[in-house]
Amino acid sequence: MTHHELLRTPLYDCHVEEHGRIVPFAGFEMPVQYVGVMEEHRAIRTAVGLFDVSHMGEIDVTGRRALEFIQHVTCNDASKLTPGRAQYSGLMTRRGTFVDDLLVHKIGDHHYFLVVNAANKDKDYAYLLAQTEQFDNVDVVDRSADYAQIAVQGPKAEAVLQRLTGTPLAEIKYYRFVEGKVDDEPAIIARTGYTGEDGFEVYLDPVAAPGLWRKLLEVGKPEGIMPCGLGCRDTLRFEACMPLYGNDIDDTTTPFEAGLGWIVKLDKGGFLGRDVLARQQAEGWKRKLMGFAMTGRGIARHGYPIWHGGKQVGLVTSGSHAPTLNRALGMGYVPVELAAVGTQIEIEIRGQMVAAEIVDTPFYRRAK
Repeated sequence: MTHHELLRTPLYDCHVEEHGRIVPFAGFEMPVQYVGVMEEHRAIRTAVGLFDVSHMGEIDVTGRRALEFIQHVTCNDASKLTPGRAQYSGLMTRRGTFVDDLLVHKIGDHHYFLVVNAANKDKDYAYLLAQTEQFDNVDVVDRSADYAQIAVQGPKAEAVLQRLTGTPLAEIKYYRFVEGKVDDEPAIIARTGYTGEDGFEVYLDPVAAPGLWRKLLEVGKPEGIMPCGLGCRDTLRFEACMPLYGNDIDDTTTPFEAGLGWIVKLDKGGFLGRDVLARQQAEGWKRKLMGFAMTGRGIARHGYPIWHGGKQVGLVTSGSHAPTLNRALGMGYVPVELAAVGTQIEIEIRGQMVAAEIVDTPFYRRAK
């Protein structure tokens, strides 16, 4: 894809106004940073920041058999949802691996609102459409062009967003959402995020998004609000050990291997990949996603080899300097027998072996 073929979100002009550094990402021109990754990361951890996540995909699933369909294609149990609740889940292959990870929101008894990763939205939509052949009375519609999405994240997110909505935000619990108004515009307000902090994701008409973005930056000034780019979005989710599709999970990894067994509900009945996952739960799995800290000097990056006992045993899936913890950390898959906390490993960094140690995850957990 050439630079001229890249898409722009409805907030592109806002990023230019704020001097965001624009890079290609998932087919879009997106801001990687404004003043700097460290400063933006710190703003989210200590105060409040804004992300443009309008590149994400939104898909409506409606019809009399909508729940049955969602249950078939995802591994979590959507029957536990009531209107106004959301859940994290996996869109599954027949091999028990990830087509994508996603959020499932229940709007009503016959209406579910899915949010999928930007780089996967066309693939996910085609995959979901293909599954509808087994289900009458189910409609799957790509609504991505109908929504902009602004994430307001950080410990002061509620205070800032509350200035622009009459919806009592304190009543929205984690992984809950309401349909209300923000800055007098109809919106879905969800208490969700990808940062490890408290916060909200606001879905609204793309035409209204630039006005809301600018208004949030204005009303959030007392809290030191900052526009934030993809750079710190990655370091924040990494510290919280939230998986990134294409790095930490993909169509070769199962939820059990990725440490996401809690989203697999085998007792809900049949679903894509259930037989594979049931067998894996019964017999165990051979590899596991673990976290490690560098004890030697160096930063592990995606794709670097992991060594133990003179043999390569895996690859780094995500790695970075963790700003909140001031440590070089990483994640990667290793054989289960090597995944215990305290195991000494080495990371090959540009031909040099650098010492590391397996540690507990998540690396960062916010105080409740």
